[in-house]
Amino acid sequence: MELAQHKQFTVATDVQVYFCDPQSPWQRGTNENTNGLLRQYFPKGTSLAGYSHGDLNKIALRLNQRPRKTLGFMTPADTLNASLGVAFTG
Repeated sequence: MELAQHKQFTVATDVQVYFCDPQSPWQRGTNENTNGLLRQYFPKGTSLAGYSHGDLNKIALRLNQRPRKTLGFMTPADTLNASLGVAFTG
């Protein structure tokens, strides 16, 4: 369901959408790694209903400020800012 309109997205943005093969987690390295990081905060089966929007934002901020080996030990936030040409002064 999350990418049911991938054709419209591709036409609107000129960004190609690729799909991994079913039952092939090795094709989704970053996704699987992120799931593992999220499990540190939310064990499998945890309902997010008990968390406020602010709680979820704090966790997202922690994850986005965590250095990643795949990014040369830069953080996702640093990598995004660099790709957008934004200088970080924090």
